[in-house]
Formats: sequence, C-alpha cells, structure tokens
Amino acid sequence: MKKNAFLISLSLLLAMSSCSFTTKKFDTDKKKDKVLIELITYVLNEYHFNKADIDNRFSKNVYDKYIKEIDPLHRNFYQKDIDEFKKYRKKIDDQINNKELDFFNLTYNRLQQRIDESESIYKEILDEGFDFQKEESIDNDYEKLDYPDSKKEMRERWRKQLKLNTLSSYYDLSRSQQEDEELKEEDKVSQDSLKRKAISMTRDALENFYENQEDMLRKDWFSMYLNAITGQVDPHTNYFAPRDKDRFDISMSGKLEGIGARLQKERDHIKIVEIISGGPAWKHGKLEVGDEIQRVKQEDEDKSVSIIGMRLEDAVELIKGPKETKVTLSVKKVDGTKQKYTIVRDVVEIQDTYARSAFIDKEGEDYGLIKLPKFYFDMDDYNNRNAATDIEKEIKRFKKKNAKGLIIDLRNNGGGSLKTVVDIAGLFIEKGPVVQVKKSNGDMEVLEDEDDKILWDKPLVILVNKLSASASEILAAAMQDYKRAIIIGSDQTYGKGTVQNIINLDRWMRNSSIGEMGALKITTQKFYRINGGSTQLKGVSSDVVLPNRYSYIEIGERDYKNPLPWDQINPADYNTWSGYEKIEKVIELSNKRMKNNKQISLIDEHAKWIKKQRDKDVYPLNFLEYRKMNESTEEQSEKFEAINDYTSSYDFKSLPYEVKMMKKDSALADKRKKWHEALKSDVYVEESIHVLNDLQRYTKDDKLAKAK
Repeated sequence: MKKNAFLISLSLLLAMSSCSFTTKKFDTDKKKDKVLIELITYVLNEYHFNKADIDNRFSKNVYDKYIKEIDPLHRNFYQKDIDEFKKYRKKIDDQINNKELDFFNLTYNRLQQRIDESESIYKEILDEGFDFQKEESIDNDYEKLDYPDSKKEMRERWRKQLKLNTLSSYYDLSRSQQEDEELKEEDKVSQDSLKRKAISMTRDALENFYENQEDMLRKDWFSMYLNAITGQVDPHTNYFAPRDKDRFDISMSGKLEGIGARLQKERDHIKIVEIISGGPAWKHGKLEVGDEIQRVKQEDEDKSVSIIGMRLEDAVELIKGPKETKVTLSVKKVDGTKQKYTIVRDVVEIQDTYARSAFIDKEGEDYGLIKLPKFYFDMDDYNNRNAATDIEKEIKRFKKKNAKGLIIDLRNNGGGSLKTVVDIAGLFIEKGPVVQVKKSNGDMEVLEDEDDKILWDKPLVILVNKLSASASEILAAAMQDYKRAIIIGSDQTYGKGTVQNIINLDRWMRNSSIGEMGALKITTQKFYRINGGSTQLKGVSSDVVLPNRYSYIEIGERDYKNPLPWDQINPADYNTWSGYEKIEKVIELSNKRMKNNKQISLIDEHAKWIKKQRDKDVYPLNFLEYRKMNESTEEQSEKFEAINDYTSSYDFKSLPYEVKMMKKDSALADKRKKWHEALKSDVYVEESIHVLNDLQRYTKDDKLAKAK
C-alpha cells in the first residue's frame, strides 16, 4: 500500500513537471527538487539499514548541519537572518513530508544576497589597507562565534580575517626577501611594496573564490541541502547529483573516457594542470601543462564552442566523450601562440587508483610490498580490472622473485568493493569465512572464500592507520582473526562497519522528460568480523601499535554525531592459520623494538605537537607578535625535521615489468622514484620487514602451512 501511495504521489509530481517546460527553467528546477525529495525519502524508508524517524529531532539536526555547511565561518548571515531561519528548525520534517521548499528557498535566496554584499565588503577593506602595528588579535574558533548583529560587526569580522590572510603573505614575502642571499641590496623592494603585493595576493585569492561561487548553480546548493537530510540517517548515506555519480564511478574504477588531462579554472580560463600518463593527450604529445583550452569542437558538429568563462564542470563535459570519438581543441599555448589539436578520445586509466608494488632487497633477504590505495572495481563489469586480480598478479610476480615475505599497505585506504576483499583474503587462506553481513531485516549472510588454493603461504604483514576504513578493516580483521597476518599501525582503524549500495534514482523516472535525477549512496548492511565483533566505531586494533601524525586528532567514525552503534553477533565457523609457531612472540619482539625506537618516540612527540597546533584558535594581527609566534613555531618544528631525514638500510625497486614501462614513461619513473625514496624513510615499513623476518624464523618448515 505504501509503495502504491508513493507511486501515485510521484506520478502527480511528474504530471506537474511535464507541464512546466513551457515556464521558466527555475520553475522546472523547483518541481524537479520536489520529485527528488519524494524519491530520496522513499528510498531511505524502503532500503536503509536503520530506518530514521523524520520528526522534530531529525528536523533540528538537518537545520544545524545545513546552516553550518552553507556558512561555516559565520561571515555570510546576520543574527536577524538566523532568527528568521529558526522558525523552520522544527518544521523541516514537515517540509520534507509535504515536499515543500520554503526553507531551502529562503536560505538559498538570502545566501546569494549576502554573498553579493560580502563581495563589496572585501573590496572596500582591501582598498583601505591594514595597519600591522596595531595591537589586536583574531579568534578563529568560528563555531563559538555569534552571528553579527550589524553591518559594522560583519565588516569587522571580514576585516580581521582579511588582515590575517594578508599578514601571513606579508610575513612570508618579507622573510623570503630577507633570507635570499643572492638578492642584491639594490634589488630589494620596500616594506610598503611587499605589503601591497600581499594585499594583491589576498585580492587574487578572493576573486578566484567568488568566481567559483558564481559558478555554483541553484542545483549545487540544493544538493547540499539534500545531503544535510541524508546525513541524518547515517554519515555515509549521500545524494549524488548526476555528475557526482560519474565522479564516484571514476574514483572506484580508476577509469574514464576522455583525453586524459586534468583541468583547472583560473579566473575565466580553463587550463591544463596535469597530463595523465598513457592517456590520449599524453600519446598525442602536443598538449602541455599550462596550456589554456579556449574552444572545443565535436567531430559531428560544424562549429566550435567557446569555453572561456564557462563553468569548469560544463567545460569538462564538452571535452570528455566516448572512446574512439574525436574532439578538436583550440589552445593558447604557454608561449602565447595558438594551435588546434584533434585528439581521439579513449579509456584513460588513473594509475594512482591502482595497486603498485615495490621489491625490497637486502643481503639476499627479499620481500615484497603492495600499496593498495582503495578496493577498486569496475561498477559496470566486475570482471574488468579490479583490486583483487591486480594483487593476484603482483603476488605471482613476487613468487617468481622468491620473496620471503609480503607487506600489504592499507594506510589511508578508505575502502571500496566488498567482493574484492573476499577475493583478496582468499589469496592467503584456505577456503572459509571472510566477513559476516547483516541485512536490515536481521538476516545474516557469511561471505566466504570458496577456493581451497592458497596463492601466498609465506609471512604476511598488513599496515594500517586511522584512515584505513571499511573494506580495509574487513581484510585486516579477517587476517587478524585467522592469525594469518600481523597488523601494524594505529591503535585502531577508522571504525566504519557498514556497507553502502548505489541506487540509481532514474529507475523510477522512465519515460520522464524531467532529466537525470542522480543516485543515492545508501547504507544497506552492517558487516562483522568472523569472530563476531563489529568494526563499527571500534575499528581494528593493531597488534603492534605505532604512533603517526593522526594519533591525537579526532578522525574516525566515532567522531561523527550520528554513527550507527557498535554491536556483536555469534562468531562464524573458522580455523586459525597454523603456519606460525609463535606469532605472539613475534608481536612481543616488535613491541619491544618500537618501545626503544628513537624515531618512533619522535613521531609520537610530533603527533602531540600537531594536536597542540591544531587546537590553536587565537592569532595576533600585529606584525611583530605574528613574527614572534611563527619563529617560535618554526624553532619547535625544527626538531621534527629528523622524521623526514630518517633512512633505512633497505633498497626499494620496481619489478621488471614496470621497469620496461618506465623506459617509455618518464612521469611514471619519476613517481616511482619518489615513492621508493619515501619508503626508504618509512620506519613503519622498516619495522614490517623486521616482523616478516621474525615470522620467517618462527614459521613451521611445512612447504604449505595448512589450517588446523
């Protein structure tokens, strides 16, 4: 009955929308917005793991989040605006249920007005300049600041913020000139000139900011409103506008169809900021970083289109396109000359998405390391390139090199495909459960590795940190529960124990001319370790706990206001790995080494210092006081430079197949060189190698370690 009521309601809205195409586009957008609210609330109610009551409490939370999102610095709205908005604080639930847009329209229109006003405010302030000798300060704890009561208060708030921005630039320029030993005295500019340059830098930054604001359409702000709504159900349920959905697909697959160039808008100009290795533009060889694309012509059109002044998103859409189609670009080169280039579009692979490996060599003790940035997969066809098949290939290559142990680096890996986790876990164990999944109706499903083959039976270490989330936590937890690997990293991982699915909203919009509706990323399941515990909030606790820069900063699921709770279920039926004789002894040895490691102690001290710096809210606006503060900060930070200067005795190399690729791709060679240098100074990787060595010493002599 409920579904029928939804479909009848949706039909009425669509009927209204179909009549609106003879009116202004703005009216069409508003009707489309009502359909979106209807669709999203229906999907949340029907498919979300944890149904939320859309009531006054929900309303207040949406209101607070949305107002914070659109004016985080309290520099747009006045207190009188907030007083006017507050009458809706307990009525947004009614607005949602009745598909009404009064609250959004009020805040959107007022915000546009205030943004226009602030643009004239900042220009007046910068024209007046600043007195850096005046004794005053600024408090940047915006959340505790009241909204301004008057234009005078608003102007003063802007003045102090602009003064801080300019003071920072002025200090940097002054110091740079003072420390430049090659700069002759007669070539130095006056302090007044440096101040004017600092003001000009602030002005340029703000002009770019306001141009980006102008590029934001009503639908962009409405997406923020929708995400304030979806975010109250849980932190990981999000609305994707059509282009956001495309970006998400690209981020998960690492693939797109286009020319293979990253673009950026500077003022009204669209410039190339990166040429992606292996892509059509890279193969074409004529486009360069810094080139400005001025016009775009499709192969089936007679005329080109100017993209000067166009929104970046719209320009990108024109340049992208299906593989094997042609696009002609009119380009202003870095040297000022103008050229036309015709490029055949193709599938572009973003290599930074994919697993990469390094071979570690020291005195005949060879090890492998695989860095996995995310658990990627092709959302249209899983059998295309995915994280599991790539890791399988890398492991086979390490086996050919007779590597003695393997490190899987999941630091900063925010997750991805659940299936790839199960497939990857299966490379290290005999068949058995990997993760338990609970559906919204309470039904349980155990996802298992059903292949009794073990590709890698040698020592295994998994590196994690606080930003290792979701799929990363499933893999780390499974390997820990099986006693298959030793987990090294933060005291706990991120703590995201939920599964999201993408629901295309257009499935309800067939034969509608209202346009694409986008998609909803929605939490549909909760996952549990095979030992029965949830990773939700608690994450995975490392066997060897090491500090890092995030150690004392609030990062993780538990720091959200509305995460789903932690719970546990019955354990699955599984047998632990019998390949290590004394895994507890290896963990004990590692902890003992790290306790006495000076580099680790310094990293911990640095993490505490970072927390202290982040908690600082009050800054002086007097130049001498500001300089004193910065010099003190720089003096304190000097002792932590040794963290980056640290060097291990291990050498890191690319595998032979990649060495061949690097001969043709200098950009790839440069990236790998920098990565290998970073690994050499990475004490966590160094300790992982020590642990692998210890595991090898304490591993049974069986040719293939079998489960009990």
